[in-house]
Amino acid sequence: MARVTVEDCIDKVENRFELVLLSAHRARQVSQGAQITIDRDNDKNPVVALREIAEETLSPGDLKEDLIHSLQKHVEVDEPEVDAPELAAPADAQAPATAEEGDDEPNIAFDRMSEDELLAGIEGLVPPEKSDDF
Repeated sequence: MARVTVEDCIDKVENRFELVLLSAHRARQVSQGAQITIDRDNDKNPVVALREIAEETLSPGDLKEDLIHSLQKHVEVDEPEVDAPELAAPADAQAPATAEEGDDEPNIAFDRMSEDELLAGIEGLVPPEKSDDF
């Protein structure tokens, strides 16, 4: 293939925007040292990426999955859920429950604040300075 065009690739990836995203991602992979699946023929990385897509040496679906995975900040791992202990305490209980002997789980106590203390804390807050940006 002497020259690669969008028309050569559009039947593999129907959306032109997605084609640009996938080929740019593949070009970045090649520049980071990934093995290319075609002869380079003195072509630059974006052209190599488009030729790989046009000649179907790479699956667009695999490229899309890899692109999505590379953009994810948090990857969910399927792990079995552990039965959580009962979190809700009875409404009439004021003091935190004490641990029974032999119980290895730590007790968690939360500070309680009255409504008056909360209002006094809110009144003590300083409002942000006004600026022309807002």
